[in-house]
Amino acid sequence: MTDISHHSPQTGTHRLTVQGPLTIYDAQALKSRLLELLGQAPLQTLELDLAQVSEIDTSGVQLLLLAAREAQQHQAAVHTVAASEAVREVLEFCRLGAVLGMTPASA
Repeated sequence: MTDISHHSPQTGTHRLTVQGPLTIYDAQALKSRLLELLGQAPLQTLELDLAQVSEIDTSGVQLLLLAAREAQQHQAAVHTVAASEAVREVLEFCRLGAVLGMTPASA
């Protein structure tokens, strides 16, 4: 089962931490939870902690893009503060790392 938790390290910053697979099997529940969390308070920065994502498919990518779009509508910056190897590989393959504020992997 996948879980999305939320905390605000400072005013205007929302950090979403995703644990477990980010796949089609949980997409609808995750979408509802994601939109609920993003709508709770003023948003200046969205931080995505994806270090504990064990698996990601195109539905997971769509959810991350939804989060980025929602942040954009609030004119908020998006930063991926941590990403598992699975997430990093998929986002780099799809050339979406920059969209989600992911820094290139260290050499």
